[in-house]
Amino acid sequence: MSVGTTYKSCGCRTPEGRLLRTKCPRLRRKGGAWGPTHGNWYYQFELPPNSDGTRRSPIRRGGFSSQDAAEAQITRLHELLGISGDPEDRIRIADLIAATLKKEKRLPVPEEVRRKIRTGQDLDAVITVGQWLQTWLAGRKGLRSGTLRSYRTHITTHLQPVIGHIRLDRLRVADVQAVFDAIDERNEMIVRARESSDPGLRARVKGCRVVGPATMHRIRATLRASLNQAIRERRLDLNVASLIELPSGRRPKALVWTSERVSEWRQAREAFIAAKSHTHSTAGRRVRSGRIKPMDAYVSTPRPSPVMVWTPEQTGAFLDRAARHRLYALYHLIAFRGLRRGEACGLRWADVDLDEGTIRVRWQITQIGGRTEQGRPKSEAGERQVTLDQHTIKQLAAHRARQNQERLVAGDTWHDTGFVFTQPDGTRWRPWPSPSSSCCWRWRRGSRPSDCTTCGTARPPSCCAPDTT
Repeated sequence: MSVGTTYKSCGCRTPEGRLLRTKCPRLRRKGGAWGPTHGNWYYQFELPPNSDGTRRSPIRRGGFSSQDAAEAQITRLHELLGISGDPEDRIRIADLIAATLKKEKRLPVPEEVRRKIRTGQDLDAVITVGQWLQTWLAGRKGLRSGTLRSYRTHITTHLQPVIGHIRLDRLRVADVQAVFDAIDERNEMIVRARESSDPGLRARVKGCRVVGPATMHRIRATLRASLNQAIRERRLDLNVASLIELPSGRRPKALVWTSERVSEWRQAREAFIAAKSHTHSTAGRRVRSGRIKPMDAYVSTPRPSPVMVWTPEQTGAFLDRAARHRLYALYHLIAFRGLRRGEACGLRWADVDLDEGTIRVRWQITQIGGRTEQGRPKSEAGERQVTLDQHTIKQLAAHRARQNQERLVAGDTWHDTGFVFTQPDGTRWRPWPSPSSSCCWRWRRGSRPSDCTTCGTARPPSCCAPDTT
C-alpha cells in the first residue's frame, strides 16, 4: 500500500555552510509543534515498484505554504493510484506520475488518466486537435471526393491554424469560438479590400470568398462530427462544438429579377462606378482612380438577394442570343428541363431516347479542385427519368447531327466518349471550365447573361443577374 507523509524543511545553513533542512531548530516551537512562519511544507510518497519488481525512489516535493496543500497532493496521488485495481495499470500510472513530475513539475489530472485507462490509450500519449482531425478524416470510408475535399478544406484552412495545437482533451468552447472569430475578421478584411479604391489592395483579395453563415455551419459540423467520434471512443466527455452559437445558416430566399429590381441594381452599379472613378487625394496629390472593370463593378454591387431568378422573358432573351452557340441544346435542356450543370455535362447518348422523348439522369460530372470526377447522383432521388417536350427533342436531334459532323471533321483525333455535350474533338466538358479552357465563358454564379467580351458567344443560363448590356 502506497503511503505518504508531510514535513517541514527550510534552507537555513550551519556556520560551516551545511543545509539544516528538517533539523533547523526554528521549524518547531518549544513544545515540539511545527512553527507557523518558518520553512515550507513538503511531502514524501512511496510509489508502487517498477515492472521488474525493483523499488522506486520516493517522491519528494515541496515549497507548499501549508500542510493542507501538501496533503492535497498526497490525496491526489492516492486518487491516481486508485483509478484501477489492476497491477499493470497501477504500474503504468506510477510511470506516468514519475514522468509528469519530471517533465512538467506537476501531477497528472485524474480525470484524464481515468479516461485513458477506460479507453485503453497510452497514458503518456498526448493527441492534439489537429492530430485527431487528421486521424478522424483518415478513418472516414466511402466518402465522395467532393465531401472529402470539403472536410479537408475545413480542417486545413479554418480549424488547424487556430485550434490544431490544442490538446484534444483540453479543447474549450472559447477555443472553438476563436475559429469563427478569425473567419469574421477575414471576411471583414475581404469586404474592406473590395470596397477600397486601391487597385493593389483589391488585387490581394482577388479570388477570395467571404465565408457565409451556411459555410460556417458546415465547418462546425465537420468539427462536431470529429468530436462525436472522440466521445464514442471515450476520449472526450463533452462536444464543445455543439455549444457555439452561429448566425442562421438558412438558405437565402430566392427573388425574381423584376423590372423594378433590375432598374435599382443598374442604378446602384452606376453609382458604384461613379464613386470609384472620381479623383481622390493621395499624399497631397490628386490621383484619378481610372476606369473601373465591369466585373469589379458587378461583384461589388449588391443584389436584392444572393439568389436571383430570371423571369421567363429574361430566360427567353438569353436563349434567343444563345441560339447561335454550338451548345445551345445544352442551354435549352437546362432551362426547360431543370438539369444541373454536372448532370448535363455527364449526360450520355445511351441514356437519351428521342423516340420515346425521355432522358435518364444516371451520371454527373463534378469538379474536384482542378480535376473532374464522374459518378452517380448524390441521392437516389437524383437518379431520375425526365420527359422531354417536342421542341427539346428537336434541339437534341439537331445537336446530334451537328456532333456527327464534328466527328467526321475530327477523323482519327475524335474521342468517342459517348457524352451528349462535348468539345469539338469529342472530349467531355468540365462543369466549371478553368480560365485556360478553350471556351472563355464561365459557369460561375454571378456571371452576367450577356455575350462574352472575348469570343462573342453567349454565356450559359446559370447566371443570376440581369443583362446589363
